[in-house]
Amino acid sequence: MKIFITGGSGILGQYLNNELSQKHEILTQFRTYEGNCRNFNFARLSITEYDKIDEIFRSFKPDIVIHTAAVSSPEKADELPAQTVYDINVNSTKKIAEFCEKYKSRLFYISTDLVYAGYRGSMLTENSKLIPISIYAETKLMGEVKIEETFEDYIILRESLLIGFGLNHARNNFHMMYENLKNDIPVKLFTDQFRTPLALKDSARMIGDLINKNVSNEIFNLGGSERISRSEIGEIVCDITGFDKNLIIKTTMDEVGIPYKVHDVSLSIEKLNAFDIKPLSLHNSIHNIIAQYGQ
Repeated sequence: MKIFITGGSGILGQYLNNELSQKHEILTQFRTYEGNCRNFNFARLSITEYDKIDEIFRSFKPDIVIHTAAVSSPEKADELPAQTVYDINVNSTKKIAEFCEKYKSRLFYISTDLVYAGYRGSMLTENSKLIPISIYAETKLMGEVKIEETFEDYIILRESLLIGFGLNHARNNFHMMYENLKNDIPVKLFTDQFRTPLALKDSARMIGDLINKNVSNEIFNLGGSERISRSEIGEIVCDITGFDKNLIIKTTMDEVGIPYKVHDVSLSIEKLNAFDIKPLSLHNSIHNIIAQYGQ
């Protein structure tokens, strides 16, 4: 199949490039940092340059579009004008959906676990209450709505916390935590935020598996199978590597003073499991991450 990946130089996008190029013809888009996109068929442009996006659809004729491009975290969203965040996360998503409808492409949209109410308790299903509390999460949910209003050949993936090592320029909290622990630098990790973390490589594999299923017009939680706090993730890393657990400073969201306190958005992935799409165990995932990328 032909697959168009937006945000191809992002932390997930680069793993998707590696995974999906093995079996499919891909075209991967980026705007500023090229990451590993240079190793594949790529397009350098902004996701809001709609004439150029239209030309990609007309010339490449993708069977599948995986839309990862976004202002991708609450922190990044807060650094930008609200209209910029809205244009990238909402307006561009609506246009991508319209192009998919026009050119008969199936759309996979990467949303976030942060659209859920973070105080409702663990193992949220796709029908659980939605209360985004940051402009990032709010605009990601609005992107979902724009897709649902536009057409039916879509899959919305509400992705959990991604763990692993960023490729090239990309970094995430797990990567920075690992580097600090390795260099004997203390790290502050929350004890009071619970997620169902998913390895980047697992996420790309599972998305690839879902592409081959005859399913559309659906929302799936995309996460790991184990509910865990950030401090517990750090302890697993120390257990595997032998890093000093005393470097982990256990703290709370109140103590750190983060603006958006999401206590529990751990996800049930039973719906995804029903399609025989499953992640590795968390311990095995972290072991593999460190074995492959840890120095």
